[in-house]
Amino acid sequence: MDKTYMTHEFDVVIIGAGGAGLRAAIEATKSDISVAVICKSMLGKAHTVMAEGGAASALSNKDPRDSWMTHFRDTMKGGKYLGDWRMAEIHAKESPDRIRELEQWGAIFDRTPSGLTNQRNFGGHTYPRLAHIGDATGLEIIRTLQERGIHTGMEVFMEYTVRHLFKTEGRISGCFAYNRVDGSLHLFKSKAIVLATGGITRCWSVCSGSWEYSGEGHALAYWVGAELGDMEFVQFHPTGMIWPPSVRGILVTEGVRGEGGMLTNSEGERFMFDYVPEMYRDEFADTEEEAMDWVNSIVADETPTARRPPELLTRDVVAKAINSEREAGRASEHGGAYLNISWRPEDQVKKKLPGMYHQFMELAAVDITKEPMEVGPTAHYVMGGVKVHPETQESTIPGLYAAGEAATGLHGANRLGGNSLSDLITFGRRAGMYAAKSAIEIEEFAEISHEEIEKVVEETLAPLLRKGGENPAKVVEDLRELMQQKVGIIRQGQQLEEALEELEAFREREESASPGGTRVYNPGWHQALEIGAMIDVSKMCALAALAREESRGGHTRLDFPVPDYSHWGKINSVIVKGSDGEMKLSHTRYPPIPDRLKEFLDAEDLHEDEEESNV
Repeated sequence: MDKTYMTHEFDVVIIGAGGAGLRAAIEATKSDISVAVICKSMLGKAHTVMAEGGAASALSNKDPRDSWMTHFRDTMKGGKYLGDWRMAEIHAKESPDRIRELEQWGAIFDRTPSGLTNQRNFGGHTYPRLAHIGDATGLEIIRTLQERGIHTGMEVFMEYTVRHLFKTEGRISGCFAYNRVDGSLHLFKSKAIVLATGGITRCWSVCSGSWEYSGEGHALAYWVGAELGDMEFVQFHPTGMIWPPSVRGILVTEGVRGEGGMLTNSEGERFMFDYVPEMYRDEFADTEEEAMDWVNSIVADETPTARRPPELLTRDVVAKAINSEREAGRASEHGGAYLNISWRPEDQVKKKLPGMYHQFMELAAVDITKEPMEVGPTAHYVMGGVKVHPETQESTIPGLYAAGEAATGLHGANRLGGNSLSDLITFGRRAGMYAAKSAIEIEEFAEISHEEIEKVVEETLAPLLRKGGENPAKVVEDLRELMQQKVGIIRQGQQLEEALEELEAFREREESASPGGTRVYNPGWHQALEIGAMIDVSKMCALAALAREESRGGHTRLDFPVPDYSHWGKINSVIVKGSDGEMKLSHTRYPPIPDRLKEFLDAEDLHEDEEESNV
């Protein structure tokens, strides 16, 4: 079998062409260096387009009371104070400029009556903060970044999968990829690399993620020795489609609830009033009348005076509430909950939520202007990822940067809706800027071990040489079902231990999986090559979840149902590949929050008076 490969040289290589990757590329090219963008799918197919509701930023257009300080507080509180306060501060301060920048580049946001960028409400945000374009915000952001980016001189390699990162004398020196269409092999020499590969949610059988989200970016960083953090925290978005089965998991934007959508159970009750956590009591309505006062004010485009409806609690709270209603026997017809926006005039629904209207009409034959949607939790986002420097986005491996969902730090134990899009453009810019600065300081491309290249070539072609083995699709299907059942929205110690043991057994199945066919457009080959990454990423999640003996944010343990503020509430998990090749887990903590920022937070939520435990 032909093992020849083509060699490319770029000062900066960016892996991923979503919001973070494109924003990084735009910034890196400003330094007049060579920049390559490698993407697994077609340009424009990035997962960012699935982010529908809006980008969170304290523009203060809809409510003048908003500020970066309140956005900082909401982000920290929503993340259960496990986020990196340094990243939360940067994000809150810089995201308004990033939104305005998009407008200058041609993004067409919805407008207020006075002509300002409109903002809508989302769960966990004190004020309406999400700049949006109907319910297609991510699509508009990608369109804008692509249009800007193609004029910068960056070179794009579409439908390539990166298989390996190289280090030379401890620093990143390149990566190896193959073309998914013709099977050709490619070596990229580089002085810096930015990982902008998105998330891992295809490791669960019910997820909102597209096929690209197999976690290969997280695995690439792990394999090259970078530290990853907080992998136990996986967000199950409360509202994914659940019927018909063919569309199970497809996202139903939080914008539906932001525009007044109400959640009810099979008995017609608005059950979220029963699930408001103590830490949010003062912020959310106690009665349906108070909630409707708030909703009516936002429909009338007025500043709300009443407290917010409980449907706008953070995603972890709403997802677990829907799950609890199902366990109590009060689920909707197909095992979820009803989400109703049909009380609003038909023209308003179609104007505010055009994507949702067409999605339900075409995929489920449901007219959301006349009847409720059926929704349920779906694996949506991983708060964990590559540990990065809060300002530069550089990982623990020199020359390797990460941004967006591939990185960790900003969101803590739970991400607020809308913070993902502003995260991409805020830290994508920083990753591109500092990767470029780093690359400029290096005069020559480093030599890469020929033996290491040959090994990666052998591993990449190996599945095509196997005969009579198991179908890779079956291996992937079984792994996803294992994660759904044993490392899902509700976890238990025994099941997590079983999952870890069973995941190791998948390695034998990976080694024998046989896709058949040739290198030319062979989806089975691609899937066979993804299995190893999916096993390692799934193991990271299960290992960190087993160690965290409490419930917090996107991590819920049935055997440890309450948060432990004195110990687990102050430390974050860290995973790294040991020198013996084994996965190592430890725990660390971010620097203490300085007094200048504490004044913006809810003092009682910090639990600083809790007795400290040894870490």
